Amino acid sequence: MARRTRLDVLNDMLTAIQKAQGQIKPTHLMYKANLSHKLLSGYLADLISRDLVREIQKDKLHKQIEITEKGRDFLIQFRKIKEFQDSFGL
Repeated sequence: MARRTRLDVLNDMLTAIQKAQGQIKPTHLMYKANLSHKLLSGYLADLISRDLVREIQKDKLHKQIEITEKGRDFLIQFRKIKEFQDSFGL
């Protein structure tokens, strides 16, 4: 089985957040996207810096990750690219 590309991982993360009604706990995201804590932290920092997701502090101990409108747009465009690739067998 082929390894996931960086874009595939970002897509998996955003898809998991979107399926969780737009918000998810970091630990749940780690499991749903099949990532280690270290990898999750790196990818999450990247998504936040690109304004694809934002971190919401619920209280002192709890935070959630929320997908932004830009993140939803990313998912739409990513699916179009995947459909294009598949239609040409790439």
